[in-house]
This record gives sequence, structure tokens and C-alpha cells, in this order.
Amino acid sequence: MLDTDLDDIHPLFAGAPSTTEFKKLRKRIVRQTREAIEQYGMIERGSRWLVCLSGGKDSYTLLAVLYELKWRGLLPVELLACNLDQGQPGFPSTVLPKFLEDMGVPHRVEYQDTYSVVKEKVPAGRTYCALCSRLRRGNLYRIAREEGCSAVVLGHHRDDILETFFMNLFHGGRLATMPPKLVNEEGDLFVYRPLAHVAEADCEKFAKSLNYPIIPCDLCGSQDGLQRQQVKQILDQWEKNSPGRRQVMFRALTNVRPSHMLDPKLFDFAGLALGTAKIDQISEDIPKLR
Repeated sequence: MLDTDLDDIHPLFAGAPSTTEFKKLRKRIVRQTREAIEQYGMIERGSRWLVCLSGGKDSYTLLAVLYELKWRGLLPVELLACNLDQGQPGFPSTVLPKFLEDMGVPHRVEYQDTYSVVKEKVPAGRTYCALCSRLRRGNLYRIAREEGCSAVVLGHHRDDILETFFMNLFHGGRLATMPPKLVNEEGDLFVYRPLAHVAEADCEKFAKSLNYPIIPCDLCGSQDGLQRQQVKQILDQWEKNSPGRRQVMFRALTNVRPSHMLDPKLFDFAGLALGTAKIDQISEDIPKLR
């Protein structure tokens, strides 16, 4: 079904290029999103999702692809788009409401001045991202509860997940990243990342091809020397030297072997006895460890 050429199916796809390149891009993003949704068990039939829109390329891509999957009958959930206006100076507050109204997308726009809080609480020279993210997430959880949603849906993509992994590795001393699916601390909401398998470059090409009105982040985006920017530069250089490196590293995150790591909470090293190891757990192309 995903291999069938289709005309525009929703106002979100109005003016979509008819080029073969764009059709392949669209199919790839839809396929990868569908795979993530199915692989990580995101669908609860009849549930309601709060789809969070920042006005960036990723959230526009997320919204469009979810609507395409819904149209295809592959996503039997109700979608409510949501933008949290955080009070950043110069933020074009009319852009997203007008866009969503023109597209006929059910939505809620909420104003909460978290910008002033972040500026007040974060010392000079420190990054805003952590506090800004916590305040934004708390408000989105509240909105989801008020709207009867069971899930908060975010536009983080494959590259966000990789960058977070290396930030935790380099600066946090742990192997962890953004999971595609989790339950919030209160235990009453899912958090989904359906674009987990989608490359950032594909989101950028998709949003630009459809001329979505991109709104830059003027808070954290205005800061220099962020850890995430540094990690991104490292990954960019690796990708330049070895094209496809990002995808290989991402695949590694889906193929973890606790017995070949060093965390005794994940694998019972103390209880490991001779004659109990499963040799077939080790790939044939990797030398067996003794």
C-alpha cells in the first residue's frame, strides 16, 4: 500500500512536489515512522494523542506523516496538535495557529511564559535547555491530561537520539538516550517518538519541499558552545569521513548485548559458570572472547 503513488491526500500535502525524489523521500519517512510505531507498540486503538508542535521542521514532518498514516487506516487514534508558546521575545505567535486552521487540523495553542523563568533561574554562561525542557514537558503533560490524551507525541528523530546517546556517554558517564516510548514519572501518560528511525536530513528536505513556515528557536538556538552542538559536529565529521556511519551507530542502539557490557545490574556476571555460556549469542564475524 505504501508503494502506491498518491495525489495529495490532505491540505498538509498541498503543493507537494511531483518529483520522483520527493515521492521516494515521502515513502521512506512514512515507512520508517510506521515501523517505529509498530516495533515499539505505540498504538492503542481509539486513544487520543497530543502531537507537540514547536514550529520546527521535525514537528511539521511528524504532523504530516501521522496524518498520512491515519488516512491510510494505519493509525486508528485521534490527533490533537498542540503548540506551547513559551513567551520568547519576537516569537511569531500567529504563524502556527493560522497554519493549523488553514490545514483544518484540530489544535490547542497554550501561552505560558517559561522564557522569563529560564532567563531568571539559569546563571549567565549556562545552557537553557535542561530547565526549558522540564518546564515545557510539565505544561505539555498538564495539557494532555486536560484534553483526555493518553500520549504526548514528540518530533525527535534518529539524529536527536544519537546525539543524546553521545552526550550521555561523553558528559553523563552512562549509556542512555531518548527512548522511542516511555511512561512519564507519574505513570499516567506515554511519551512517543514516532520519528525515531527518521534522519534529520530527511525531515529538513520534507519540510522545505512543502514550504512549511519554519519557526527557529531563539532561546537555546541563540547560545554558542552547547554540548549538543559539539556532539553534532563530531557526528557530522564521522559521517563525512564514512557515509552511513550514523545509521550503523543507530542500529547498534537496537542491538545491545548485556553480556558484553560491564553493568552487573543488567547481566549476572557473578552467577556465570563454566558450561553455561551460550556461544551462539556471539556473532560469527566477531572474534570469540575468552
